[in-house]
Amino acid sequence: MAPPTSLRSAFAYASNFISQLPLGISNLPHPLSALSPQASLNTDSSITPYDPLTGAPSCPLDGPTSCNNNTAADSCCFIYPGGRLLLTQFWDEKVHVGGSEEDWTLHGLWPDLCDGSYDQYCGMAPHFENITDVLKHYDQGELLEDMNRYWIANYGTNNHLWAHEYNKHATCINTLAPSCYGEGYTPGLEVVDYFVRAFGLFKMLDTYWALMNAGIEPDYKKTYSLAKIQAALEDFSGSHVILKCTGRHHNVLHEAWYVYFVKGSLQSGEFVPARDSFKGDQGNCAPEVRYLPKRHK
Repeated sequence: MAPPTSLRSAFAYASNFISQLPLGISNLPHPLSALSPQASLNTDSSITPYDPLTGAPSCPLDGPTSCNNNTAADSCCFIYPGGRLLLTQFWDEKVHVGGSEEDWTLHGLWPDLCDGSYDQYCGMAPHFENITDVLKHYDQGELLEDMNRYWIANYGTNNHLWAHEYNKHATCINTLAPSCYGEGYTPGLEVVDYFVRAFGLFKMLDTYWALMNAGIEPDYKKTYSLAKIQAALEDFSGSHVILKCTGRHHNVLHEAWYVYFVKGSLQSGEFVPARDSFKGDQGNCAPEVRYLPKRHK
């Protein structure tokens, strides 16, 4: 693979390696079940430094991979039932900040069930609304700065989008249960870990660079073969990629969803590219699509 050619691309090669490393072995209790009220966090002016992922369950190196296990596994070291994770990105219609003409942005990290269906708004982890306050409380200013650049709301505030993504999807990831953090758990650790892992995986998947490297760049006049776009992104990521399009004829490229399994917990496990077939594994795009430049507001 060619070396990165921009700061954005450098993120994909120089960041987030620690988030791929299993942290050891331990036996932890079963996660929370069923109901999960909104968690309470004292977000006053104090800051509680937290090194992301260090409070997470320590899992064996040879543990099972989600959606690929037929025997019982430690529920804090094996994502179930939502073991098929989709990292979803947008190609926004408008430039949201100076220099973002080449930015794909992050939509979310979604734990689909192994058959491709999904749950939502679960009770496996507590619900939070004040995501910005939680991240500030745990001294995640750099992460917040990155999220405000690359994880942006099309409507409303970024915090509202992040709370929506967390409460709809992260609460369906069983390894984020407070009981998996042991006695050192304090409310909000799971929020930090979810956003660190989601954003870390996003930084490794530079969709713009992957397409550009295949000769596919935004252009008002050109159309591109959908098969060529999909092949470029799948060769780049190693995973199956679902493409979504807008427009009357579904011929304007708008979203890319990368599909992964996880070996271990979300917090400390390894993202394993998934290439198998499943329900909903096809996009809605026409065979020939347009990849339009962003408009300035």
